Amino acid sequence: MIRDYILLGATLIVVATILLIFPDRVDIVTTTSWDYFLEMMMILPVVIVVMGLFTVWVSKETVAKYLSKTSGINGIFLAILFGTLPTGPLYAAFPMASSLLKKGARISNIVIFLSAWACIKIPQEMMELQFLGPKFMVSRLVLTIIFVTLMGVFIEWMIRWSDKKKSSKSTGGENGASI
Repeated sequence: MIRDYILLGATLIVVATILLIFPDRVDIVTTTSWDYFLEMMMILPVVIVVMGLFTVWVSKETVAKYLSKTSGINGIFLAILFGTLPTGPLYAAFPMASSLLKKGARISNIVIFLSAWACIKIPQEMMELQFLGPKFMVSRLVLTIIFVTLMGVFIEWMIRWSDKKKSSKSTGGENGASI
């Protein structure tokens, strides 16, 4: 909690300093900030209700079965599918991702879910198809799915590698003895 207040205070100091340097931007910044605040106040209650329902209705066993380390390629497909279905801002996906992690979902599937939420939307694909053509839409979609999947697997690998490195240092392993 203290860290959050420190981060908020540092952010406010930076914003105040920038606005002192650029006073002609105060109106734009305050208007945009207020609009964003109102948008969040409209969306957050719905997100909280959906998260509560998700926590109650979706068991840990279900998440483990479909999105855990044993889910394999099916977990990747489900993460992409679940990421493409909802529309709305990305910040609405973070509570869902947190809940999935707590219920045993694989880190790569969480990264894929969040990336799909950000990059692949069914309405977006339809707009691309209409304005940019099928070749562009399919090319971008395929490349996005490939790179989102690779990114998810790579991030999971990096986290595991980092955790192993930390645990070997704390137990005095090879890396810990040289430090």
